[in-house]
Amino acid sequence: MMISRRRLLASTIALALPVRLQAQEPQEADRLRDPAAVGRQRDSLTALDNDPVIIAIERRLRCTCGCTLDVYTCRTTDFTCTYSPAMHREIMDLYSAGQDPESIIAVFVAREGEKILMAPPAEGFNLAGYVVPGAVMLTGVVGLVAWVSRRRNQVALATGPDSAVSADPPVIDDARRDELRRALEAVDD
Repeated sequence: MMISRRRLLASTIALALPVRLQAQEPQEADRLRDPAAVGRQRDSLTALDNDPVIIAIERRLRCTCGCTLDVYTCRTTDFTCTYSPAMHREIMDLYSAGQDPESIIAVFVAREGEKILMAPPAEGFNLAGYVVPGAVMLTGVVGLVAWVSRRRNQVALATGPDSAVSADPPVIDDARRDELRRALEAVDD
């Protein structure tokens, strides 16, 4: 009795499929655990948590955990940080108490110093941090343009006015054309 290839394939799949499905059953270690048991419980969000004023304040302040991120980015991306949620609660408490954003930032600057700010104020010596990089880049560009133009003038003077490249193709008279043709035929032979 002959079995067709199709029947052999179907019976092989029918025998192998239950074995494969048994292997995919979740093991005890793969079962989903209680999310509350995994880490610390997060507070539920309120409308004040996503208030644009609160977010703007948090974006101006550096998180003190050492991550170099602003408070908002740290508290929304690094869920292991304990500093940014505490700073966030303090900002919300100060804002709820009626303080304006500038006075909230002033509270943090008075306690931590200017290092708490993501960008220092543009005054005094801090102004150099805003002006010097642009001035250095502008000086470099001006120097490069001056060097290229001076070098171009030196090359033009060294080669003379006759060697300037013209946009027009060179004019070849008939005698020169015949000479070139003979030279090419001699090479081909």
